[in-house]
Amino acid sequence: MRNGYFTVIEELLKEVEATQSENIRLAGELIAESIMKGGILQAFGSGHSFAGAIEITGRAGGLIPSKAIKEPAGGLYETIEGVGALFLKRCDIRNEDVVVLISNSGRNPLPIEIALKCKEVGAKIIVVTSLEPSKELTSKHSSGKNLWEFGDVVLDNRVVKGDSSIDVPGLPVKVCGTSSVSAAVMLNAAVLESIQIMVSKGFIPPVYMSQNIDGGAEFNEKYLAQYADRLNRI
Repeated sequence: MRNGYFTVIEELLKEVEATQSENIRLAGELIAESIMKGGILQAFGSGHSFAGAIEITGRAGGLIPSKAIKEPAGGLYETIEGVGALFLKRCDIRNEDVVVLISNSGRNPLPIEIALKCKEVGAKIIVVTSLEPSKELTSKHSSGKNLWEFGDVVLDNRVVKGDSSIDVPGLPVKVCGTSSVSAAVMLNAAVLESIQIMVSKGFIPPVYMSQNIDGGAEFNEKYLAQYADRLNRI
């Protein structure tokens, strides 16, 4: 008997490709524009959504001018308004950057306050969220808005309400979330789009070579030095 998670993921990715390809292309354009004008790709996710942020930052095959925004509490206080505003005093987000904000519900204050900071400085925002369920949820931020309302581009992960997707007889709740898989696929696809756009315009983007390949560390080091003032700050 086939494991049901494979079936769920296959169906989900078909739906993502069918419905989100244009938004992925638009996200790729934002990333390309940012890198070509000297910005960097930043990504933030609270709790399990942090998996999507590190999926596209600081890894082999990804853009060197990229970093994950690491909130030290790991999302413990994401529902408390003001925590994000305080944390952002230590963050380096600039006008030329593009920031990916990942939140399945999109209702909590922490990512919303990061979005407000991005709007303040003029950085572009790519939101990854479960769009239709999020529209049904009341914001926990005093702005009354959910995260998707701040996005220059919104990538809808197309997951079911509550994220867990599989019924197991005898259990009162569904199991196995899918939002991390969907986010990883969409965001990697957007990075690919951005790299193809840059190369087509004659701009060769700095991309990490695996440090497990001979010469990889040396290859990366020369580019990392160019972005040291950005990548070594929060």
